[in-house]
Amino acid sequence: MEQLNKVELCGIVGTARTHTVGDTLVARFSLATNFASMDAQGFPIIETTWHSVTAWEGERCRNLSSITKGSHVFVQGRLRCQRYIGTDGFERSCFEVVAQEVKLLDD
Repeated sequence: MEQLNKVELCGIVGTARTHTVGDTLVARFSLATNFASMDAQGFPIIETTWHSVTAWEGERCRNLSSITKGSHVFVQGRLRCQRYIGTDGFERSCFEVVAQEVKLLDD
C-alpha cells in the first residue's frame, strides 16, 4: 500500500526566527490557521490552530529572511514527530511541518 505524508497550509506567521547551518538559511516559525463553522444557534465559531514549521532555504523555499510576524504564507511539506523527555522526566511528543515549499503571499 502506498503511503502519503503531505500537508498544505495557508495562514499567518506568529513568531519567526532564522539562522544559518553551514551556508544554508533555516527558518523556524509558527503559523496560525483558522477553521470557521457555525454552532447550533447560528453563531460563528472560529478555531485557530498553531503549527510549528521548519524550512530550509532552497529552490522552492526562497526569501526565508523576509518571513516576519504577520506575514501571509503558503506552506507545503510533511509532518514529522519529535519526541523528547520533559523536565518532569516524562516523554513528550510534538509535531512539526518540515516545509518543502514556502511562498510569501503578501506580494
